Amino acid sequence: MRILLAEDERELSNALVAILKHNHYSVDAVYNGTDALNYGMSQNYDGIVLDIMMPKMNGIDVLKLLRSRGVDTPVLLLTAKAELDDKILGLDSGADDYLTKPFATGELMARIRALTRRNTGFAPNKLTIGNITLNRENFELSSENGSVRLGNKEFQMLEMLMSNPNLLISTEKFMDRIWGYDSEAEINVVWVYISYIRKKLASIGADVEIKATRGVGYTLEQTSGK
Repeated sequence: MRILLAEDERELSNALVAILKHNHYSVDAVYNGTDALNYGMSQNYDGIVLDIMMPKMNGIDVLKLLRSRGVDTPVLLLTAKAELDDKILGLDSGADDYLTKPFATGELMARIRALTRRNTGFAPNKLTIGNITLNRENFELSSENGSVRLGNKEFQMLEMLMSNPNLLISTEKFMDRIWGYDSEAEINVVWVYISYIRKKLASIGADVEIKATRGVGYTLEQTSGK
């Protein structure tokens, strides 16, 4: 899942990016309201974590503009302000949740999980297709033949494929959702990670396979006859 983090305190932003990536989220970090608005308009995120006090444009104004332009991505507001009126203003402006600084890391992650579930509907902790199961809590891929741990990007790519079985996912969508707009990675990095995932599927005797449509993208399908 991809998160947009808009926080102008660089040290805090860097810490939050590290925490989110450790929990297998992809993150785009921006440091002012103007960039938050521009990135948020892409609607390429499962959730937005938005600080209220930012340069160029405050978070409330960013939120109001996003909502007025039809962007319905769930938003969690971060602020040092604890007054009730500020919370009400944020929620009335279209925020889905509100977290006051300082906050515990565990609470932040719980709120982000709730936020993204709200956007996608109920998301079970385990995805199963054919004889394989992907555990979203420990990033383990398993079958009756064994189990393997997935790296961050491997997990995110397979999660996208298993959430959309038999549907083509374009190479560009993988790039946008996992590597992000500002990535310097070449597009062939998608093929490299697909090959990693295929090897891990083979290592546990999976009865599903990733099929490629040349120049377009990839599809996860159950192997015929299984």
